Amino acid sequence: MTGPFVIRVKDIVRRPGEMRELRFEVPAPEKWGEGLVSVEAGVPVDIDVRLESVHEGILVSGSADAEYAGVCGRCLTDIAEGLQVEFQELFAYPGEEATDFEVQDDHVDLETLVRDAMVLSLPFQPVCQPDCPGLDPATGERMTESTGPEQREPLDPRWAALQDYTTDHDAEAPRLRAENTEES
Repeated sequence: MTGPFVIRVKDIVRRPGEMRELRFEVPAPEKWGEGLVSVEAGVPVDIDVRLESVHEGILVSGSADAEYAGVCGRCLTDIAEGLQVEFQELFAYPGEEATDFEVQDDHVDLETLVRDAMVLSLPFQPVCQPDCPGLDPATGERMTESTGPEQREPLDPRWAALQDYTTDHDAEAPRLRAENTEES
């Protein structure tokens, strides 16, 4: 069993209470994520992991850091930000019960564990800044870059008659009604 995420654990297998801590960096073997942002293949992934031997297997706890890249979901600006995830999983000793993660040939393979934690932590609707205004619906330009005069939205012809309405007319309306009632 080989690979950049594979760790040899022969020295702590079936020795409950034994523990080992490791820190290492590996490149992402492939693109992780399919949305607007992803961790690209080759991006360094920093892993800090603790391996603890327990009766059932090897308990793996740790964190992984990487950088994701993609586009803002509102204005389509390129973005790149750091991502830190934590993970914990029991790698069971081979036995009668089938498990998702097993100690195989005195090794544990962290790739699936780290990849799943990273992909699930990627933002679904990433933004370049929390208050990103997005794209102008009329021009398609980024609203943060628009320096021209503010353009009014085209008036819906069904509402055109209300455009001349102002609050000044409200003040005159009661007087007109009052004058009309005095003449009667």
